[in-house]
Amino acid sequence: MKRVLIAGVLLASIAATALAQDHSTMDHAAMARGPGLSQPGQSAFAAVQEVTERLSADPNTDWSRINIDALREHLIDMDEVTLRAQIRAEPISGGARYTVTGEGRTREAIQRMVLGHATSMGDAEHWTMTAERTATGAVVTVMAKQASDLPRIRALGLIGMMSEGAHHQAHHWMLATGERPH
Repeated sequence: MKRVLIAGVLLASIAATALAQDHSTMDHAAMARGPGLSQPGQSAFAAVQEVTERLSADPNTDWSRINIDALREHLIDMDEVTLRAQIRAEPISGGARYTVTGEGRTREAIQRMVLGHATSMGDAEHWTMTAERTATGAVVTVMAKQASDLPRIRALGLIGMMSEGAHHQAHHWMLATGERPH
C-alpha cells in the first residue's frame, strides 16, 4: 500500500511539472498581471525581451529594419565565450596574457567577440588590449597604463574587462535595429 501511495504521489508530481512547463496551456494575460516579478528567467531572453518591449512601445519603429535574430546570435556568442571558453591567464610584466580556446561554435564566438572587444575596447582607461587569432581561439595581451592598474586587470580577468562600461546594451540595440553590423 505504501509503495502504491508513493508511486501515485510521484506520478501526480511529474504530471503537474509537465503541465507547468507546457507553454501552450499558459494564460499569458493572467501571467502579465501576475506577481510583479521582474526577471524573465534567462539573461539572453531578458535582453531580447527588453529590446522588443522598447521597439513595441515606439510607434515609429520601422519593423522592416529590425533583426532580433542578429541579436540572438550575438547573445549566443556571449554565452559561449563567458561560459564555455577555456581562459588561461598568465601574468606578464606590466599586464596579463589570456589564452582563450574552444572548439566549434565556442571557437568561432571567441574569434568574433574577443577580437572585436580588443579592437573596440583596446584603449581603455586602465589598460591597452590587443588580440590575435589562433587556430583554437585567440590570445589577448593586456597592459596596464599605470602600475596601480595592474591589480584591477588581474582581478577582473578577461571577462570582467570585456564587461567594463555599459557598452553592451547599446551594441545589442544596434544589432537588433540594424544600425550596426555584427
